[in-house]
This record gives sequence, structure tokens and C-alpha cells, in this order.
Amino acid sequence: MFGKVRAWSRRHEKLAGVLRVAPLATLCAILASPYAAVPPATAAGPYLGVPGYLALSAVLLLPLLWRDRAVASFAAIALISFGQWLAGVNPLPANLAVLVALWAVAYRCSFRWSLAAGLVTELGVFLALARWDTPTLGMFFSGSIFTVTVWLTGLYASTRRRYLEGLEERAERAERERDQQARMAAAAERARIARELHDVVAHNVSVMVVQADGAGYALDSDPEQAREAVRAISKTGRAALAEMRRLVGVLREGEQESTDYTPQPGLGQLEDLVRGSAVPTRLQVGGVPVELPEGQQLAVYRIVQEALTNALKHGGPGVRALVEIDYSGPELVVRVTDDGRGAAAPRSAGGHGLIGMRERVGMYGGAVSAEPLRGGGFEVLARLPMVKAA
Repeated sequence: MFGKVRAWSRRHEKLAGVLRVAPLATLCAILASPYAAVPPATAAGPYLGVPGYLALSAVLLLPLLWRDRAVASFAAIALISFGQWLAGVNPLPANLAVLVALWAVAYRCSFRWSLAAGLVTELGVFLALARWDTPTLGMFFSGSIFTVTVWLTGLYASTRRRYLEGLEERAERAERERDQQARMAAAAERARIARELHDVVAHNVSVMVVQADGAGYALDSDPEQAREAVRAISKTGRAALAEMRRLVGVLREGEQESTDYTPQPGLGQLEDLVRGSAVPTRLQVGGVPVELPEGQQLAVYRIVQEALTNALKHGGPGVRALVEIDYSGPELVVRVTDDGRGAAAPRSAGGHGLIGMRERVGMYGGAVSAEPLRGGGFEVLARLPMVKAA
């Protein structure tokens, strides 16, 4: 609630300043009638009358509207009050503005300014007692207690405000750093995907070159074999173009060329991945397998690989996993579940596995989710549109 009030006061600074002065101004207006009822002859000092009372009250209250100039506001009110003391005018309810201004200085300014304002207020208490009463140590002590209480309240509010501002600044900095790390992770994952897709396309082009050379040699001696080679070139070319379309827009900046020409893994290597996993894993395939583009096969392979790695890291001892590949629907469904600790697993900072999964699946218009299961365990579920290889 207090946060909402602070936010509203920041958006409406002038109106908030008026509302802060309004209670004291209302008190001064209410006490104008009793002041007017006092006979001028009985007044201890110069009698101002109602117009003078209202004018002096307004002059004392107006500096409180200088919200961003606490020292100037306090100085103006203190000087006006000192002039009032020199003229012998009796204290007015509006003189309480000195305490309001003292609180503002303690709240907004450094300790040196707040200490100076407190000493000036204490001097004002002593001068008022000396002019309008017989000063005693007890009376001065009583007035000082009220002044010191206001001063300490302002200091506490200032400390609290600075503490909250520090927390907000650290939270904003942490949020900026988190967003920056997420962007860096996304950029690194895009570069990795670009390299892998580049390798897939390069592999297809290499096949096309070999088939074209074979067709050239067999064109005269074996026309049927040449036609088969040309059809293979056409099929491979369409697959390479499909992968190139997905490659457009994925940037590779500041990355050294890879010298690894090993073909990228696909669905055919899932059994080897499951068999060689450090987590006891079972592979279950539903529906009739469909030949998918190599880039999409690589995405499925990496998703399963990342999910099994997370199961090993966070599942706990004795964890087991199940990998399900379902071809029966309009979408390719990849589900990896384990029976580990699930939501009770400790979270590790700096992991970007889910970001990489989303990047890979998003390239093919799919979606991925990763969440703990009820009763324990964890599930990674990815859905990709079924795109047959060209």
C-alpha cells in the first residue's frame, strides 16, 4: 500500500505537496475564530487581527510546498519565525511549520544539514520560552523532547528510504543482468544452431556434387543410373533449400570456423544416445516413423540429449528416464520424463538448457515446456509440426 502511495505522489508531486500542507492549514483556519474572539487589549503582543493572522499563517505555510528544496523551505520558515519573535507577535499554530520543515530536512538532506536544522529549532524553542514565559530547565527539556522526536523520526524515515532505494536499485540491476544473460545465451544458441544447420546443408551439397559427378560419368554408358543420380540430386537439393530457408535470419558473429566434418546426429542415433546415457533410460516409439529433415532430426536429438543431461544433474540418485517419440498425430511429440526429485531438485544458476530448446523448436514453429510432475519427477514435452523431408 505504501509503495502505491509513493508511486502516486511521484506522479502527482504538486497535488501531493498540497495534501501534505492541508492538515496544518485546516488547523490554522479552524483556530482563526478563537483568535478573533480575543480582545486586542488583552493580547500579550501586537494584535494582528484576523486578516493579519491569516496572512502570517499563509506566509509560514507556503514554503512547505517547496518539496525539493527542504533546506530553503526550513530557512525561510525559520527567518519568518525569527522576525515574528523580534516583532513580539505571539506564536501561531502556523509556527508548527518549523517542525514540519525540520522533518523534511532530516528526511531529504545529509546529516550535517539535518543537525544544523535541529540546532536552529532548539534555539527557537529557547528564544520562545525566554520571550513569552519564564524559562526553566524542565520547560526547555519538554520542548526539546518534542523537537528531537520529530528530528529522529525524519532521520529514521531517511534511512528507511535510502535502504529501499538501494534494494530497488539492486533488483533493477539484477533484472538487467538476467535479461542480458538471457540475450547472450539466446545469441550463443542461435550461433550454435546456425553452425549445425550449416553443416547439414554442406553435407547435402556434398552429396549433390558426388551424384552430379557420377551422373556425368554414367551419362553415356548407363543412362538409367544417370537418371537415378539426377533424381537424387533433385531430392537432396530440395532438402538443402528447406534447411537454408530456416537458416536465413540466424546470425553467426565472431565465431571461428569449425573443422569438425562429422555428420550431425539425428533420429537414427537416438537409440545410441539412450543406450549410452548415464541415466538408465528406455526409448519408446509410437506410430509409423516419418523421414524428417536433418535439421529437425538434429533438434529432436538435442532436446532429448539436454533433457537426459538435466535428469542426471537434478534427478538425484537412482533416477530413471523414459524417452517417448510419437509419430501418430499431426505433430511430432517428444516427451522425456524421469522419476527424480522434480520440484524438490535444487535450481542451478546460469543454466540455459530451456532457452536452447525453445530456440530449436521455435525454428520449426513448435513449442516446448519443462516442468516438475505431481508426486515427483520431471517432464520435458516438445511438439513440432510434422515436416517430411523433401
